Amino acid sequence: MSVRVSKSKKWGFLEVDIRVRLPDGTRHRERTKSPVQSRSGAKRWAEERERYLALHGKAQPQKEVPTLEEFSKRFIEDYAKANKLKASGIAAKQTVLEKHLVPVLGKKRLNEIGDYEVQKVKRHLAAMKPKTVNCVLTVLSKLLKVAVDWKELALMPVSVKMVKAPDPELPFYDFEEFEQLVEGAGKAGADVLAFVLLAGEAGLRRGEIIALERSDIDFKRNQITVRQSDWQGQIDTPKSGKTRRVPMTARLGVALQAIRHLRGPRAFYQRDGQLISANTLRSWMQRAQARAGLPLTSGVHILRHTFCSHLAMRGAPVRAIQELAGHADLSTTMRYMHLSPASLNQAIRLLEQRPPLRGEQGESGTPPQENTSNSQ
Repeated sequence: MSVRVSKSKKWGFLEVDIRVRLPDGTRHRERTKSPVQSRSGAKRWAEERERYLALHGKAQPQKEVPTLEEFSKRFIEDYAKANKLKASGIAAKQTVLEKHLVPVLGKKRLNEIGDYEVQKVKRHLAAMKPKTVNCVLTVLSKLLKVAVDWKELALMPVSVKMVKAPDPELPFYDFEEFEQLVEGAGKAGADVLAFVLLAGEAGLRRGEIIALERSDIDFKRNQITVRQSDWQGQIDTPKSGKTRRVPMTARLGVALQAIRHLRGPRAFYQRDGQLISANTLRSWMQRAQARAGLPLTSGVHILRHTFCSHLAMRGAPVRAIQELAGHADLSTTMRYMHLSPASLNQAIRLLEQRPPLRGEQGESGTPPQENTSNSQ
């Protein structure tokens, strides 16, 4: 049994030479063009073919491998939707496929996607941020893995390598700026104030604020239960997939008490009784910023960054921040920990924990006494 990969001198493509003993004892040799035109991928394909022949003998003509465009429809319907992924995640995958992958690789059969095809995708996304590029590559890699699981491919045709992405800068308000924003929000209205405090002092995400119901606010226990999120009108679980409970600060409790109404089960409504949306929160944010004299932005997530940053700066343990913020991965929380002075101070204090040197004061705080008695 042996596998050899070489480049055809005549045609210029990679070909595989497989020699194997079949189950009936006869020797068999196959020499053919590799469906994967990278040396590592061709070798993996040939080794998989070799194992198949050794176990099952000569294979029957295989069914045609689908193109990426053909398989993308099944990927969304039979994988993403069938597994009940979050609505926002399904929409993101559809956007990646429609805008980036299908236009570049749609006509390629899945087993023809190699290193060069991945590079074509990267070139297509050259103007995008590294994080966006990696999101697209992650969808491509997952699609190929699903195709392997469903036996559309014998093995992964390529190892999809991500691009280097620097750690993102996480903007946040310092303590003074946040107090300015809270003061401005109070001038803008009770709803605006409650929204700013929910995001900045309880860490709720935009969709979690929109979906928050009055029954989720426990004024007796002084805590909020974050159990659902709203994405474009669709109710789903929070991003981490888990319910969490967040204690309320005193002024957040007062602010939420001030917006009681009879319009429905939600905590927030527009003045005409309609549900609030992402646009509503962006408008409230700008109103608070304007009243506070801060630069106007459309971003709401800066309040959640402020929540995590302030906890880290106050010395909160990393696990507590993770639980309060609802981060599924601890690495997400760690992005804020460089702001914590406690961790750095504690590290330096370790240098002071050394045994006393000869001649230094002992544990009692008194210098060691010399023996002045006469020797016997």
